[in-house]
Amino acid sequence: QLQLVESGGGLVQPGGSLRLSCAASGFTLAYYAIGWFRQAPGKEREGVSCINSSGGYTNYADSVKGRFTISRDNAKNTVYLQMNSLKPEDTAIYYCAAHLANYCSGSLSAFGSWGQGTQVTVSS
Repeated sequence: QLQLVESGGGLVQPGGSLRLSCAASGFTLAYYAIGWFRQAPGKEREGVSCINSSGGYTNYADSVKGRFTISRDNAKNTVYLQMNSLKPEDTAIYYCAAHLANYCSGSLSAFGSWGQGTQVTVSS
């Protein structure tokens, strides 16, 4: 069974860092583009970053450019999101999702498999 599990969330002060992990089981992550998304209370789910299947292409939402870095280790079947200089507005549940393709789609509906999410709270 195809499964994604996020980890690494928590409570951090503004300016701090967290590294989220997205571990896959039941399938080979190397064939999938992986996206990170987030949803804050009362807001729609939004795309944060995406990495294509080979890792040669990445993209970021304007709000996180220069602060977040997505990477993947296909040998470990895991994708990471390094988040630095965190701000209170980064507070949300963060989800990873998989799209069976070698490119990053701009549509949430293209991502057929989703993790359960991990909470990130940025507060002093």
